[in-house]
Amino acid sequence: EAPFGSRGSVVRTGCFCGDSAVAGKVAEHVVRFIHTRLRCPRASQMLLFLAILALLCTDAVAAAKLPGPSPYAAVDARNAGAEFDNLPGFTRSRYARDHALITPESRVYTGLFGWQETTAAWFVTPAMAGGPTFSMYQALMRPGASSGMPEPGTWRFVFVMDGKISVRDDLELTDGGGAASGRYNDLTHGHFAYFPADHRHKITSSEGASLLIYEKKYVPPSGGVAEAIGPNPPTPRFLVGYTDDLPNIETPGEVFGLKKLLPQSLEWDVNFHVMDFNPGEHLYVKEIHYNQHGLMLLEGKGVYRLGDDWYSVQAGDVIWMAPYVTQWYAALGYKRSRYIILKDTNRDP
Repeated sequence: EAPFGSRGSVVRTGCFCGDSAVAGKVAEHVVRFIHTRLRCPRASQMLLFLAILALLCTDAVAAAKLPGPSPYAAVDARNAGAEFDNLPGFTRSRYARDHALITPESRVYTGLFGWQETTAAWFVTPAMAGGPTFSMYQALMRPGASSGMPEPGTWRFVFVMDGKISVRDDLELTDGGGAASGRYNDLTHGHFAYFPADHRHKITSSEGASLLIYEKKYVPPSGGVAEAIGPNPPTPRFLVGYTDDLPNIETPGEVFGLKKLLPQSLEWDVNFHVMDFNPGEHLYVKEIHYNQHGLMLLEGKGVYRLGDDWYSVQAGDVIWMAPYVTQWYAALGYKRSRYIILKDTNRDP
């Protein structure tokens, strides 16, 4: 007979102390050993058993509290960012009458006419119901890729997001090639190039690159703008630059950093702004204006108001804004937000 109740009660006691079947089994053998082998008073047997059982319980509880892989580790992703890559049917993308949010999981890539070894995802085109007058797309150039020309009368702006490209300017393209009046090699992320309408050029990449590209029919000055320029107006010129080489421009009443990538003289019908926000900073003006926009968030994350809708956005997201849609941005997270945005300018609305 066991001295402290049935064998079953001992096993239950072991399970209670740490919920461990192993502890209960060991306790059972300890009871048997003390009862049959030790020739000491029954009270001493009881004290010895209780001491051993206390040790077993302490070890079992400690083992139960040891940290291990959590099945809920993916839930606590506050610092890593939410992962939606494979969530069936889910997308943050939204297409409305006067704005659109196009997120990476919604991109569809196709061949790009006139380009070699390149695919493209179109974000904004005049085919959209809101009637944008420009196109915006991402071009993925594989090693050995080369560009074609845009439509006649159309300028092209290229922003390098990743990889490396070379640019040949003002080519006399023939079947046998041509001589370049300008060559710019090793343009990497943050570099940009503007090609005026009908300006001969070629973009190549020996190792692959990701490019953000805007294209739009050039609008010549007219009306009051033409009068301000005067006779024999200049035309936009070919231009290559690097974003962080440019100074910030004063923005009275606002807190963000602003760089304008193109000249501000009246012959230019567009500009591209790079805007930087530290966490917690936001636009002061809740903007409504005639300018249309095509925006890509390059760094960080935040909240964008478009019309009466509010969107959580992060790096890689693209936004189209039609004229007169309400727009406002606030940066969140732990690092700066940076986005590039097209703004048509210097022309009567």
